[in-house]
Amino acid sequence: MRFIDYTTIIQLAWSKFNPHKHISTIEDISAKVSTNHVFKVTFKNGGFIIAKLSYFGRHEYFVEDHKIINVLANNLLYPFDQFLARSLTKDKEIYTYRYQRSGVDVWVIFYNPIRIDKKVPKILNENQIQKFGEQMAFFHLACQDILDEVPKSSKTMASDILEFKEILNTEEGKITYGSYTDVIIKQCDLFLENSKQLGYDNFEKLPVFIDWNIGNFSIDENFNFYSRWDYDWFRMCPRSMDFYFWARVVRAEGDKTVFSYLIDPYMEDRFFIFLKAYHAVFPLTEAEILFIKESYRFFIINYVVKLGNYFFLSHFAKKLIAEAFTIYFPNIDTFKPDKLLKLVH
Repeated sequence: MRFIDYTTIIQLAWSKFNPHKHISTIEDISAKVSTNHVFKVTFKNGGFIIAKLSYFGRHEYFVEDHKIINVLANNLLYPFDQFLARSLTKDKEIYTYRYQRSGVDVWVIFYNPIRIDKKVPKILNENQIQKFGEQMAFFHLACQDILDEVPKSSKTMASDILEFKEILNTEEGKITYGSYTDVIIKQCDLFLENSKQLGYDNFEKLPVFIDWNIGNFSIDENFNFYSRWDYDWFRMCPRSMDFYFWARVVRAEGDKTVFSYLIDPYMEDRFFIFLKAYHAVFPLTEAEILFIKESYRFFIINYVVKLGNYFFLSHFAKKLIAEAFTIYFPNIDTFKPDKLLKLVH
């Protein structure tokens, strides 16, 4: 993508929000993994806010998702009432700014800073895994309790897949994906068929954040959730979609800076420990457990293959997309749910 002057865009966005409060410095605090950019914006008279810029996906989805997240941030009850960062609002609506010039289309949102407590250990023991299983279940239950207050989402897993199939059937899509086009279409069709058989339409759609890597949230001294940030992959969908990154967090090898998206973490005993603790608090159905496999398939199709070049920095994207066709898709059927199904049988 062409050079974008993010600092100028942030200054323009802020001038439309509050022209009387002047910016002193703008510091890039991005994680340097994705193409999204995060900045600390400090003001001349003190204080700071966080600015996030994005340009992948659709602007309307960006706004819609952040409206839902802000309702969650404001309406979740204790102990999650301070868990999510709050967006800045203007005229009773979250404030977003869209920069469209010379073929550049960038979206900006501002957050109040969120307090951060302790970092999650890179490798967890069994008690810590159980604690996180319980915490995730309690968080999902808290979200379930306020579903009536959450705005509707127009984006579904099926709509994302169907949109991708439309792209693949265009000349541009065939040129972009080349010999892999038929493989991707087959995976899309498998997701749609298997999801229908499992009763996707009947699954409750909860707020899920998907990317639960340990750099995206903090905990207190008792391993309770303390704060969560980074909402790049937020969506309303079946809760099974939240489990893949937890399988990666609790795996024996722990967090890694050089990463792949293998299906293997689902098969570890440590993920069973996590899901057993989760299930004891917020019971899963057999269909939801079986949908874990389709959630993984969707993740690879949508976030790695479809959006990988837009979301990940180029060297990460190239590696992950190549592995999707050589490793991820071929190995999907190695997932055997028998052990996990013991939770409901």
